[in-house]
Amino acid sequence: MDEILTTKEKTMSEIKHNHQAQDGTGNMLLTASILFANIDYSGLADYAIKAFVGGAIWMAFKVGGEYLSNRIKKK
Repeated sequence: MDEILTTKEKTMSEIKHNHQAQDGTGNMLLTASILFANIDYSGLADYAIKAFVGGAIWMAFKVGGEYLSNRIKKK
């Protein structure tokens, strides 16, 4: 009977202490779910629109600057 109990205890001990390498995905998902729970969704659409407009303006200046730079170099 003692052998059966020690075998069961050993098996339970192996189950409890079975550590696997963690890649951090579980921690990242937990953190993301906590952060997303606190997001103000009404302001999220406004932010997305502002970010898109700002990116479009930046892209226009970037392309315009390259165009003018190439035009000046060719003269």
